[in-house]
Order: sequence, then C-alpha cells, then structure tokens
Amino acid sequence: MSLFITFEGIEGCGKSTQAALLAEHLRNEGHCVLLTHEPGDTPATAWIRTLLADPASDLDDRAELLLFLADRAQHVTTIIRPALERGEIVVCDRYSDSTIAYQGFGRGHDLKMLESLDRWASQATVPDLTMWIDTDIETGLARARRRRGGDGDRFEAQPEAFHKRIRNGFAALQSRFPERIQRLDGGASVEETFTRVKDLVQSRLS
Repeated sequence: MSLFITFEGIEGCGKSTQAALLAEHLRNEGHCVLLTHEPGDTPATAWIRTLLADPASDLDDRAELLLFLADRAQHVTTIIRPALERGEIVVCDRYSDSTIAYQGFGRGHDLKMLESLDRWASQATVPDLTMWIDTDIETGLARARRRRGGDGDRFEAQPEAFHKRIRNGFAALQSRFPERIQRLDGGASVEETFTRVKDLVQSRLS
C-alpha cells in the first residue's frame, strides 16, 4: 500500500535522522520505500537548495517563497506522485508544513495565500502522516550550527525570534490537523523517538 509520511520541525530537531531510520526499518520489513527531502532532491532543482542555504544569497522574501514552491512542484511531479502511484511508501524530510511555518509564521506571508499556492504547486498532494519533532529552540540551533560549523546556513543564522515564530507555526498546524500531524518530544533520545515513530507508522499500515 502507498503511504506518504513527512517529518517536520525547526533546525536541528533530528527529523533527518528519524526519516532515515524509518526508511531503513520499513525496507527491512519488506516495504518498497522512497526516502526524499525538500528542497533540492530532483536533478532540476538541486541548485535551489544551495541558493536558499547560502548566507550570501541576497533573496527577497517573495523570491525565497517562490523558489520553495518551484521546488515542490517539480518534486511532487517527478518523484513523490510517481512513487505513490507505484504503491510505494514515501518518507519525506520537510514538505508543505515547513512552507506554512517558515514562510507564513516566520516571514509573515499571508497564510491563506500560502495555502492556495501550496495546493497548486503540490497538486493537492497531502501527507497521510506527519511527524513534528518539537525541540527546544536553543538546543536545535546549537545542534544545527555545531553540525555545520560557525553560524550555520542562511536559516540557522536567523535571529531566535524567527525560530520562535516557526515553532509556534508548527504548533498551530498540529492543533489544526491533530489526526495527521503527530507531535514527538524532541527532548527524548533518538531511540525513544524512533520507537514512537514506528508505533505511529504501524498504526497507519495496519
């Protein structure tokens, strides 16, 4: 059966680790799994990830938003939807909820406009299950910056108030879509978090 699972959260929350662990676990269970990420996981849009992350990129907030949406349109059309149509499980590190949290709550773009643009760009492809790893901002940013060195990438270098708005955005989305978006405690160990991830996914597969 096809299943679309996404992982979300602030910088350094551990979502990439959990996405990779889940993909490996499901493959070991005999499932056909596609592990992917946004932005930049298509040949045509790899450059977008580099541009968005580069601290030297002098991007207007509207240009930034449109780059994310262009990446999503290409990603959904060439990778996500074909895999779902083949009956695969798609595990994606970041997706539409990041756009709402970062571009809407973080940058201040109109939420209704964002949702409309995202539905268009994604062809209304909505995850079946979203894991939101809710991590303390200071802890997450410290992890992310330690991983990259220095002040981090273009988003990690943003002021703490920006990241607080993003975290509040994810909380608002979880409150709005409690069945789809499941909150996981980012303060738990990797093993404890992964046990919770496995339980949530199994409940959707059963």
